[in-house]
Amino acid sequence: MAAPKNKGYRHLPAFILLAAAQAPGHGADLLARIRSLLPEASLDSGAVYRTLNALEREGELAATWDTAGPGPARKVYRLTPPGWERLDFWRADIAHRLTLLGRFLEAASNVQAARPGPQTDAAPSGESARI
Repeated sequence: MAAPKNKGYRHLPAFILLAAAQAPGHGADLLARIRSLLPEASLDSGAVYRTLNALEREGELAATWDTAGPGPARKVYRLTPPGWERLDFWRADIAHRLTLLGRFLEAASNVQAARPGPQTDAAPSGESARI
């Protein structure tokens, strides 16, 4: 059975806030920082920009236009006090999830170590275990 595809955007706001906490930056800067933190992740730049806009609407990011450089103006994002509070929330939430996932991995390792061999009373073929 194939695992369902998960684009992994559940924690995208957390990573955007973290990138903005490192230093203010425009969308491409923040996306590059996130990619350096998560090189194995396939990030959709559209999702990043939609999330930046949502975080700005929620007051967790503030933006100003940088017109000093060559080319078109760029929107530069910085973390606001509510953004710092949300980053604190994400850190605590992810730490809690890591604890839970660590317990799952330990229990799964124990169960798999005691996994029955082919000659034991495993579920008959064609039947699947139900949770």
